[in-house]
This record gives sequence, C-alpha cells and structure tokens, in this order.
Amino acid sequence: MEDIINTVQAKGLQFVINVVLAIVIYIIGKVVARSLTNFSKKLMENKGVDKTLQSFLGNLIYALLITVVVLAAIGRLGIPTTSFVAILGAAGLAIGFALQGSLSNFAAGVMLLIFRPFTVGDFIEAGGTAGIVEDISIFHTNMRSGDNKAIVVPNARITAGTILNVSAKPTRRIDMTFGVSYADDLKKVRRVIEEVIATEERILAEPAVTIAVAELADSSVNFIVRPWVNTSDYWPVLYSLNEKMKIRFDEEGISIPFPQRDVHLLQAG
Repeated sequence: MEDIINTVQAKGLQFVINVVLAIVIYIIGKVVARSLTNFSKKLMENKGVDKTLQSFLGNLIYALLITVVVLAAIGRLGIPTTSFVAILGAAGLAIGFALQGSLSNFAAGVMLLIFRPFTVGDFIEAGGTAGIVEDISIFHTNMRSGDNKAIVVPNARITAGTILNVSAKPTRRIDMTFGVSYADDLKKVRRVIEEVIATEERILAEPAVTIAVAELADSSVNFIVRPWVNTSDYWPVLYSLNEKMKIRFDEEGISIPFPQRDVHLLQAG
C-alpha cells in the first residue's frame, strides 16, 4: 500500500512539475514569439515593405510561432504531438481546397504589394475595369471610377491580365487626328495647327510637338497632332485643343469633311 502511495505521489509531483514547466514554456515562448514578430515587422519596415503586408506577415509569423510553442508545451505534459500535427496538416489541406479562390487572391495581393505595379492614387486599367486606386488590400483592390462609383476588383483578376498604369509616368503624349478637305491648303492647315498649339501654355517644349500628314483617307487628309503634357494636364489640354482647333478651322474656312460616297445609278434599258 505504501508503495502505491509513493508511486502516486511521485507521479503527481512529476505531473505538477510538467504542468509548471509547460506553463513556463508557454509564457517564455509567447514572449519570444512576440519579440521575433516585432523584429520581423521592424525589418520589413526598414526594407520599405507595404504596411498592409507588414501587418499580415507579422500576424502569420506570430501564429506559426505560437503554434510551435503550444505544441512544445503539450509535449512537455507528455501528450503525443504527432496526432496534433496530423490534424493541423489535414485541416490546412481542407481549408486550402475550400479557399482556393481566396488563396489565389491572397497570393496576387502579396505580389501587388511587393512589386508595386501601381500605388494608391494611380489611374489604372486592369481586371476588365478602369479607375483611380483608393486601397490595395491582401485580397482585393478598391478603385473609384470617373463617375465616382466604387469598384472592388479581386487581386487575382488584376495580376492575370495586363495592367495599364496611366499615372506611372510624369508626362504623357496626346494623340489627336484632324481631317481636312482635299481642297484645303495643307500649308495653311499646318500653320493654323501650329498657331493653336502655341496658345496652349501647358504643352511641354520637349519633346517637340509632332504635326504630320498621316493619311490620305477616302474623304479627308488626316493630320496627326501629338503634343506632350504633364500627366495631370492630359484631359484638360485634350478638351481645350479640340475646341480651339474647331473654332480656328471655322474662322480660317478650313473644312472638316464628313465621310462621302459617290453612288452611280445605272439605268437598265
């Protein structure tokens, strides 16, 4: 009887010691996990990683470290951890299949935040839509259309196709085409276009404006006009030049012909 009591006491004492050690492992492990997470966030901040990505990766690192700490504490209690690892692996696989679409959006979001093909405030065409980028999150990108509609695009759709970033460069070229009649004096037309261009102060001196006869079309002689402007001035200058060109053409008697087709009627007889 005394041997049984001694054995129970010894095992009880050992269990208490294991519980205390497990608690100590968990507390110390938690402190170490938090310290390593903060260190990793600081390192990412110094490397210029996006804040959204910093937060997500920091939380992911902390969750993985805490999982290791909990398994170590459980192992200290004498509970086999192999089954826990197997359960976690199976659960992770099941979750991966269930969230396959979300995981693809997540992976695309990480790529967008790392490589930064666009930033908040840029006007882009991507994912089958266009608008100003307002927010880039892990799973989707928020955009605002020109008529102030909110657009939410899954990141996977953006990275799956071509991304056109209109705001990426400081300057843009305006491509314009003006058709004039075959009866008009081409030298006069060129002079008028040059004079209109000279009145627009927002057009850059370099690169020089291109003015050339691009095509002898069916109903008109087509001039291409390609001035360079600051990106922010693109639309205002485009609208202004269209209006100014029409007014000057009217004042100078330069016609902008409509498409024409000659129809010959043959009389059967």
